[in-house]
Amino acid sequence: MKPEEAAAHIAAVEEHGYTIVENAIEPDLIDRLNDTLLRLEREMNIVPARNSFEGHHTVRIYNLLALDPVFRRIPVHASVLPVVEGVLDDGCLVSSLSSISIDPGETAQPIHADDQVMPAAKPHIPFVCNSMWALTDFTEENGATRIIPGTHKRDSSPEYGKHYDSIPAEMKKGSVLIWHGSLWHGGGANKSKARRVGIAMNYCAGFIRQQENQQLGIPLNIVREFEPRLRELCGFGTYRNLIGHIDKKTPAQRLLDDTRSFRSIWDS
Repeated sequence: MKPEEAAAHIAAVEEHGYTIVENAIEPDLIDRLNDTLLRLEREMNIVPARNSFEGHHTVRIYNLLALDPVFRRIPVHASVLPVVEGVLDDGCLVSSLSSISIDPGETAQPIHADDQVMPAAKPHIPFVCNSMWALTDFTEENGATRIIPGTHKRDSSPEYGKHYDSIPAEMKKGSVLIWHGSLWHGGGANKSKARRVGIAMNYCAGFIRQQENQQLGIPLNIVREFEPRLRELCGFGTYRNLIGHIDKKTPAQRLLDDTRSFRSIWDS
């Protein structure tokens, strides 16, 4: 992504709370992701969680980085990460990486904000920046994510279960929706006859706790195979050469035999 394109998307998130990057995902990657998700669903016997938030007809697979190498391409993708780094900063972390497949008959998810469990007064600087990768077309009929533009600037979070007028973030297969963690949104109802498939690639600021514990959830033998930037995004580096260190070493140095030099903020 060119710097001017990233800047336009970052400005849209700041102003409206969201942006859509069209044609962001390579066709071959879309096919591999779809095939891999179906295989994992069969092999792991994944079924809907059957609650009001995760859905009664929605299949979700969590902790994807631990399950197949193809998912490693997602957090560092050049069409998405520059925008996220602009919304948060380059010390951002992978908060969670999961798939969300909405089957026909699913009802709309309650409107919510992804940062509303955090005890911080609103509005505030972005702590969370999330994205939805469209592995199928996203339409109003099949359950496209519903959003309420501008709500990231409000001084409160939505009341869980209450109806709010919203609009569908419709986008073509291969596009990516990126939004501010305070934006009010929710998965749509699938009134079509086909599954709507997306991947939720969620990021958070480097100074807060990740939604999925990447350091414990991903076996170290798998993390050793990650490229350096992906290791950092999973929390094996430090934030601003301070937060997250172990005896003034990065987690990668202590746990993964990383030989790159590191100086703490106090030694700089």
